[in-house]
Amino acid sequence: MPQVAITLAEGRTPTQIRDLLHEVHAAVLRTTNTRPEHIRVVVHEVPRSHWATGDVTLTEMDTAGTGPSGATTDGSGRDTSRHPTGPQAKEQS
Repeated sequence: MPQVAITLAEGRTPTQIRDLLHEVHAAVLRTTNTRPEHIRVVVHEVPRSHWATGDVTLTEMDTAGTGPSGATTDGSGRDTSRHPTGPQAKEQS
């Protein structure tokens, strides 16, 4: 009975979480010899103020505008350095 535990900082939409559950379930099903009803996938969402990297919480990084690896964020913790949003994103596509 495979069990997969995923820990994420909170901030994803219910649709994103559901998509993640589906994709992980599909990957486990594809790569193991088990029945679908035996696969367990659990997502734990942690408040951004309860997750720290290098003694700086994700909330503090959001406020500073930098992500855990120094990436630029949009204030909600989303990394805009790799996946820009807004008008510049349309120009790049």
